[in-house]
Amino acid sequence: MRYRRKITAVLMAGVLAAGLAACGGNGTQDSGSGASSENGGTHLNFSCYSYSNSMDPITNVNSSWCFLRYGVGECLFRFDENVEVENALCDSYETEDYTTWVLHIREGVKFSNGNELTPTVVKESLERLYRTEADGTGSSTPSQYVSFSSIEADDAAGTVTLVCSSRTAALPGILAYPWYGIVDTSVIDSQVIGTGPYQVASLEENSAIELVKNGYYWDGEVPYDSITVYLTEDSSTKAMALKSGDVDLVENITTPSDLAELEADSDYYVSATAGVRLGNSYFNFHGVLGNNALRQAIFCAVDDETMCNVTVGGMYTPGCSVLPSSLSYGYEQLTDSYSYDLERAVQILDEAGITDTDGDGYRELDGQNIHLNYLAYSSRNLDEFAQAVAISLEAIGIGCAVTVQDYDTALANQSAGSFDLITSNAIVVPTGDPSGFLGNFYSGNSGTYGYYENEEYDALYERLLASVDEQERLELIIEMQQLLIDDAATLVHGYYNSTFASRADKVAGADITPMDYYWITTDIRPAE
Repeated sequence: MRYRRKITAVLMAGVLAAGLAACGGNGTQDSGSGASSENGGTHLNFSCYSYSNSMDPITNVNSSWCFLRYGVGECLFRFDENVEVENALCDSYETEDYTTWVLHIREGVKFSNGNELTPTVVKESLERLYRTEADGTGSSTPSQYVSFSSIEADDAAGTVTLVCSSRTAALPGILAYPWYGIVDTSVIDSQVIGTGPYQVASLEENSAIELVKNGYYWDGEVPYDSITVYLTEDSSTKAMALKSGDVDLVENITTPSDLAELEADSDYYVSATAGVRLGNSYFNFHGVLGNNALRQAIFCAVDDETMCNVTVGGMYTPGCSVLPSSLSYGYEQLTDSYSYDLERAVQILDEAGITDTDGDGYRELDGQNIHLNYLAYSSRNLDEFAQAVAISLEAIGIGCAVTVQDYDTALANQSAGSFDLITSNAIVVPTGDPSGFLGNFYSGNSGTYGYYENEEYDALYERLLASVDEQERLELIIEMQQLLIDDAATLVHGYYNSTFASRADKVAGADITPMDYYWITTDIRPAE
């Protein structure tokens, strides 16, 4: 039976920027939303955590997210506020067998430099993504979600034909993931150019990005003539800048007292969304944490209820599974195999012979004191989680040193396996369902995430990828979640609520969406 779907796109955001190159426009602005830039237009000051200095989708996960988040790049598809897939640079598609997909590329779209978006450019952009994964010049791993036997472009028909290596029922959702953001390949050696509502005028690493209006934007009016993105590591600094009027919009105030103060003041508008982000720490199974008893004891020693509700002031909802309790993936059917129980933690270690034989206060494994290398970055309270876990482990004789790094450095160490534990906060339905995230624990992908390996889990995951039956997929997902819990595969802290906070008299439409790939969008505009 032929499957065909057409949806009108509502494309809002995008993002990007290009390495260090300027993409045109004037980057000097006056402060204050709605204030005049030196060109006489409207201006927005936005403050966010510095997730990456690169905005090329091939560089790593966060660089691809920055490509979308800053309003410069777009994908073939996007997610709406209900996490439903809608068309974007692709305006219709069809498939007969979930293997061969014919995508029609929207006509009249131009990149921010004026170059036309064509099927050939789409083909070249996707091929570049996979080529750089294969030759190691890029760190993004698109084959984690889908591989293609062929990609063909027909400019006359306006189509790109994708032949998947296997049946892929959720291809539109996959192609909405930031890795698949479409770049202008004709200038990619010098600039990263997208089709979003804004373009990069200048970039100062770890400091600020100047954006200007994309005069060629295809999907309606662009509200601001210019935007300054201030890259700010500290949450309280962001809150202070908002209250002083130095910025008009901030993402993710993670200091509970600051957030509560903003929520209580009618001068500010706080938008929050719940449920699709997991806060966890990955274990490195190639180190001492390959020991089952040690991981089980760590689980039992960590009080996630207190950490989520007290340590980070309710910013997270505690839970035991990698998929949040707010999603419909059978959370209520799961069993927490290693819930908080300090006496049980000690008992597990003692029975496994992981004891302190020399009386120095630290337990030993294979004759060596256990001193864990715990990496964290400060986004979304992750460093606070790491410090709380370290204190809990020291209490049962497990040494643990926390090192807080910027995200790019932490990610490089994670990819290299240079850690014992490393914090993470990620959307678990990155392509509209959890199969992509669950693939982090598949042995073919897990090298980046700590080398977890379980043949039973691998078999279930392969069945999940091949299935198009909703009930079968749900049953597989529930079983996979329970396996990860039973194996103590990753230390789950809880489920994060994302926030935007804005000055109510300056900014309108600043609502954050569950899929926070989209920050600077055409919905965000000067207040009237």
